[in-house]
Amino acid sequence: MKILDKLIIKDFLKTYFFVVLMLILIVLVLDFTEKNDTYIRNDVPSREIFKYMGNYGLYLNNLLTPITVFISVIFITSKMAGRTEIIAILSSGVSFPRMLRPFIFAAAMIGGVSFLMNGWVLPVATAGVTKFRLTYLDKGSASTEPNIHIKVGPDSYAYLSRFYKTGYTGYQFTLETIRDGELLAKLSSDRIEWDTAKNVWTLRNWRLRELNERGETYTVGENLDTTLSITPEDFDLPKNHHETLKLPELSQQIRILEDRGADNVSFYKIERYVRFMSPFAAMILTFIGVIMSARKTRGGSGFQIAMGFLLAFVYIILFLLSRTFAENGAEYPILAVWLPNIVFAVTGLLLYKTVPR
Repeated sequence: MKILDKLIIKDFLKTYFFVVLMLILIVLVLDFTEKNDTYIRNDVPSREIFKYMGNYGLYLNNLLTPITVFISVIFITSKMAGRTEIIAILSSGVSFPRMLRPFIFAAAMIGGVSFLMNGWVLPVATAGVTKFRLTYLDKGSASTEPNIHIKVGPDSYAYLSRFYKTGYTGYQFTLETIRDGELLAKLSSDRIEWDTAKNVWTLRNWRLRELNERGETYTVGENLDTTLSITPEDFDLPKNHHETLKLPELSQQIRILEDRGADNVSFYKIERYVRFMSPFAAMILTFIGVIMSARKTRGGSGFQIAMGFLLAFVYIILFLLSRTFAENGAEYPILAVWLPNIVFAVTGLLLYKTVPR
């Protein structure tokens, strides 16, 4: 049986890499065709285009893993069933769980590589894709979005009408301290600048209003140095910043945001949940794929492959919906993130009752 294990693992991985390569190449060709006019108009260097396509290919590999794993295992298993190899294996006294072992082992290898990719390689590729799009595809965009709101402490909220990255300067700055729904203090200034030598913020034409039991105190001044739990880099973060951090950096950013009391920490936590959840999808989908295609059919493997595509797309859609649900304030975000794996694992156990014995 060890020889058969090696053959199954070899065929599984070979088919998987072939399917991955074909799907990625197809998507990259379509993407290049769509953006070719923009490349020419913006005079994008060929080297940058190839670098972008490499990074985008890594991103697609992660996105298409459920499809590629499912299609690969269905193709291999249905081919074995069509040649009555599975019947011969089971008739020789090998149990179905034992026959599953090389499939699950190969899926675990794919899942392990996927975890390393998600944790350390893919964030760099995602950051490269984001940088390329901002540099060459979204030319002329503003320095930052207007009306910036950032939580800088458990009870402190900062506001800027606009921040310019070139001069590290923001305008119409406001820092409010609110506790239990009551405004305790409000610090305002016409302009705020980052002092690179002192690593502090300098407020120009500032006004401080403090409220207490005896009334309020109002103070004004020209220049004021102050420290905040934010730096200019916090105003220059892309919307998908959580996707561009390596796993150790992601954990560190979560601790920083928790200390700051930031509201967007949930996006970073959900990203970490996803990175630990994704590798298990390969094994669950492999389990279902072997069960679905282990029985020989008269119509060949075409129908089974079509079902494989359908179920893989259902998994991806369910994953996207569950992640959106988690990011929109689910009570148990980790459960929402794991929902696709839970649903498909239960489905696989139910389907297991139909396997040939």
